[in-house]
Amino acid sequence: MPAFAASELAARFGLELRGEDRKVSGVGTLADAAPAQLSFLANPRYRAQLAQTRAGVVVVREADADARDGTALVARDPYVAFARISALFERKPARPAGIHPTAAVDPEAHVDPAASVGPHVSIGARSRIHAGAVVGPGCVIGEDCEVGEDCELQARVTLLTRVRLGKRVRILPGAVLGGAGFGLAMESGRWINVPQLGGVVVGDDCEIGANTTIDRGALEDTVLEEDVRLDNQIQIGHNVRIGAHTAMAGCSAVAGSARIGRHCLIGGAAGILGHLEICDRVVITAMSLVTHSIREPGEYSSGTPLMDNRSWRKSAARFKQLDRIARRSPDGGKDNE
Repeated sequence: MPAFAASELAARFGLELRGEDRKVSGVGTLADAAPAQLSFLANPRYRAQLAQTRAGVVVVREADADARDGTALVARDPYVAFARISALFERKPARPAGIHPTAAVDPEAHVDPAASVGPHVSIGARSRIHAGAVVGPGCVIGEDCEVGEDCELQARVTLLTRVRLGKRVRILPGAVLGGAGFGLAMESGRWINVPQLGGVVVGDDCEIGANTTIDRGALEDTVLEEDVRLDNQIQIGHNVRIGAHTAMAGCSAVAGSARIGRHCLIGGAAGILGHLEICDRVVITAMSLVTHSIREPGEYSSGTPLMDNRSWRKSAARFKQLDRIARRSPDGGKDNE
């Protein structure tokens, strides 16, 4: 395990060193860190732990520096600084360049010699794997796909068809990109599948969580712009476009042809209906359902807070009476129509 002096970390990440120049060889929480580890204080709720922590070095804001009795690194944003420092201690498995003997690569595919293709991988015709890319065990890459430089497909990732990944895209196990979108037409009481002729385009530095699915477009492509971060078990419908630097938490879902702006935050299990537009810098809180386009930046919520079941039943019964109550009001409910 590598060790770094506090002065070295301060110089590398533009931080201010306060106190003794100590070495650390790992990271931990304020409550559990050992003297040879580094921790951080970003949330004021944990300020009381600062005096008791055994951490050798703590990353803090200027306002908390005086409360630290020991070595501190002062940062404008301690959480960001901690994220950058902790990456120094991340253990990454060796990924030797080359194609594993059990991999099946179509003769029309191209794999750069500097790429790493793991065991039991399948790569289809006309697909390209660029230098530095890592295709982990059990991945399936269909026809006409492109995996950009330094991408990482960890394990059992599926790129079905016409999926193009930019540089440094990271995809966690079980994700499926490029599956057929949910396009249906009704004729005489029976469904007809609408061919999904587009693809999926993922920009540089995106991350896609485990078992997340992104459908290919019907005619145009489904697009993730640069630095989009998707958590686990998310559904992205066909022809959706997600703007750069937007992040979505687990189990959220976006229906077809919706447009989400840049720098948005979508909470866990939130749903966005199809063909809607959400502008830049919108926050959707967890479990919310977006039923109309959002034109102004801000924070939006829907649903009712958790309560005991008996209270919820009473509230639900009262919801049903709101229209009758409004119509009995002096204005006849006109302000509510």
